[in-house]
Amino acid sequence: MSERSHSLLRIRPEIPTAKITDDMSENERFQNLTFRPILKLQNAIFIAVFKNYIAKHKNSFYELSLEKRFEFIENAIQKDIKFRNSLKGIVIGHFTVEEYEIYIKNSSALNKRMMNMVIDRLKDQIQLFEEPVLI
Repeated sequence: MSERSHSLLRIRPEIPTAKITDDMSENERFQNLTFRPILKLQNAIFIAVFKNYIAKHKNSFYELSLEKRFEFIENAIQKDIKFRNSLKGIVIGHFTVEEYEIYIKNSSALNKRMMNMVIDRLKDQIQLFEEPVLI
């Protein structure tokens, strides 16, 4: 394993709830061993990127009800291809070469898992996306 791979794996947070069993699918294993630690590590950048996305869309997010804010998050990630690709890059850039080789074998299904996890993560932290108060 390369120095880069060792460094990447070393900085990832451990997730004690991420269970690995013999009977789980390769995609689920990848989700628990790779996606979950990377998403946790990159959480602050996901928050900052989404706040910037809100600003670029004229802060209309702040005028929405809670339910509509959830829909806004989903639509931003599912329908805005450039934004989705940016989020994927934030994750894929933290793969080891070995993980990337696994990823490219089933990238379509893994991308769907990855984006659903990002959506859930942003929704779970919706309180961080309140309109900034000007003093």
